[in-house]
Amino acid sequence: MEWNFATAEELAAALRAGEVTSTELTEEAIARIERDDKAVNAICVPDFDRARAAARGADQARARGEDRPLLGIPVTVKESYNIAGLPTTWGIPQHRNYIPAEDAVQVSRLKAAGAVVLGKTNVPLGLQDIQSYNEIYGSTNNPWDHGRTPGGSSGGSAAALACGFGALSIGSDIGGSLRTPAHFCGVYAHKPTLGLAASRGMVPPPAPALPVDLDLAVVGPMARTARDLTLLLEVMAGPDPLTLGVAHELTLPPARHDRLRDFRVLVLDEHPLIPTGSAVRAGVRRVADALVDGGARVERHSPLLPDLTEAAMLYMRLLFSGFSARFPVEAYEQLRTRAAGLSADDRSLDAARLRGIVLSHRDWIEANSRREFHRHGWRQLFAEFDAVVCPITPTPAFPHDHNPDLLERRIDIDGVEYPYLDQLVWAGLATMPGLPATAIPAGRSPGGLPVGVQLIGPMFEDRTPLRLAELLEQKIGGFQAPTAHR
Repeated sequence: MEWNFATAEELAAALRAGEVTSTELTEEAIARIERDDKAVNAICVPDFDRARAAARGADQARARGEDRPLLGIPVTVKESYNIAGLPTTWGIPQHRNYIPAEDAVQVSRLKAAGAVVLGKTNVPLGLQDIQSYNEIYGSTNNPWDHGRTPGGSSGGSAAALACGFGALSIGSDIGGSLRTPAHFCGVYAHKPTLGLAASRGMVPPPAPALPVDLDLAVVGPMARTARDLTLLLEVMAGPDPLTLGVAHELTLPPARHDRLRDFRVLVLDEHPLIPTGSAVRAGVRRVADALVDGGARVERHSPLLPDLTEAAMLYMRLLFSGFSARFPVEAYEQLRTRAAGLSADDRSLDAARLRGIVLSHRDWIEANSRREFHRHGWRQLFAEFDAVVCPITPTPAFPHDHNPDLLERRIDIDGVEYPYLDQLVWAGLATMPGLPATAIPAGRSPGGLPVGVQLIGPMFEDRTPLRLAELLEQKIGGFQAPTAHR
């Protein structure tokens, strides 16, 4: 049997039943990477010798009667996570030789669960793009169309999953970095509730791996099925033991419902600041129709929904204020001068980003206070609804665009061009208040590209959008392997 596109759940069952060994699975995955990855460039740092050793160790452990959630299952890890003995560069050329001495907490959790790490997956420079390319490792291509991006910044992980390079991967998300690549490559991803999964060791080089509370950013699972997302999230969830002094098991509340007909869902496909392309609208409609057909209560409007324009502006200010902390002084001063020259009545997203870059601490506190009002609004909304279905970005995967000035780039939405970074508004809807969001496949565009949507859920109720994802997968189908990589 060919195992490369089997789910982690199926692999675990086959390993327990003795139908296959971890060594066999690992060799099959390595052979597939060596055969297919030249065209895609998803795996930027292979670790095949240690993967083979880990697989042998998993087989020996199973022979002794051991069993762990991921024992013997081949996986990949986003390049931005520290793995002892492998480079962590974040695509930054001056750090190409930086090799951390210890694993990130999530890599440790993967290994403790028995996973076999095949290697690291490609990222954009500094993780700051909706594509995945850098001077060190080159460009990762979309498995469905090599002339297009797989998304970013977890683009290598999504491409690897779509190609059958391992059953699971771990990534991170601040601007849709888990959800956008899943949408572009036709796989699943889950952005956990802010703070749910410890992030120590997912840090730009050569910074020390310290247990910090991140603003907006999360680490999370990627997979080819919704159930596999849940399996991996259970491995990842929980605070950093360094902040508690002891390891801590985190119990998430159960999903609100088990049946589709019990869910109350708000469906959105229009944003006041950017249009939604026809292919993505069709994906949202397909999910909405499946919900209605399954007996769910579906609404298209609600007065409880926090203001989408203010949410996007707040998100851009908070997001870009975090980016600027590491800017060189000269560059920062130039941006301050540009921001000071903005017209007071410029309410564009570009202006919000520029103002965010030079945000004072006083203004950040004010923006953070506004965020708390939005969180309160979401709590009220989730008293009436269980999930929100909406786009992840306005379009399917777009052609590679390596213009070094992101402000000059444009995104084509049904033949009309818009500022490239404006497409972040849908990702920010869940990120700004820290809500969980599950990215699911929702069909394909007329041109054959994958289209995904996100299911946003209540804070710390991650199991609710994950369960809804599982029910929708049963109803409309899920991952399909790209023709060229089957």
